[in-house]
Amino acid sequence: MSLLAFFDINNTLVNIPIGSGYAMSWIEAVGTLFGLLCIWYASKEKTINYPFGLINVTLFAIIFFQIQLYGLLLLQLFFFVANVYGWYAWTRQDEYGDTLEVRWMPVQLLTITSVLSIIAIALLTLYIDPFFTALTHLALSVLSLFGGHIALPELSPDAYPFWDAAITVFSIVAQILMTRKYVENWILWVVINLISVGVYAAQGVYALSIEYVILLFIAANGTKEWIQTAKNNRTPAVTA
Repeated sequence: MSLLAFFDINNTLVNIPIGSGYAMSWIEAVGTLFGLLCIWYASKEKTINYPFGLINVTLFAIIFFQIQLYGLLLLQLFFFVANVYGWYAWTRQDEYGDTLEVRWMPVQLLTITSVLSIIAIALLTLYIDPFFTALTHLALSVLSLFGGHIALPELSPDAYPFWDAAITVFSIVAQILMTRKYVENWILWVVINLISVGVYAAQGVYALSIEYVILLFIAANGTKEWIQTAKNNRTPAVTA
């Protein structure tokens, strides 16, 4: 198989007998694998999650380009930048040689983040179609700078505006919180994955629904482990 064939979403790796059948391409399978590895190692507080995450969002950006979901493609660019920053933040040492620790968000920051998230979800629910249309236009403008002249695809109205808005906003917030090692990021990922399982099942995309069930268990495990780590980090060391 050539390198170009690997990136083609029509190059099927396996046909999954779910619903009416689902043809999973090589690029989707590899991208999904790296995504699962990213989330698993993040739950274990391993910095190697970020290289896996960078590969995951790059491959899915290529997928979204081919299926003309340019708004989602642009979101992958955000996640790419967030992964680069997270890699830096997790490995950076302060003047005492210490690195970032797992901790809970301060109450004030939690309150501000919650209020802004609620406002963002409400606004995005109301304006999700023009928002993603604008993102699509922006993505096409960026692609045109690199010589890609692509016609604007026909965009259908969002089937689940509130749930899509919640997934989008929570995913951005959770990714940012993860880069700062806040425990709350995992609680948000649990919520995101629960919503995603329901939305994809309702749309008949059962393979993705099953994938998010796996992600849900990883996020739940990450929540448990990071809560314990945060507790240990707050416990003063006992000296002999």
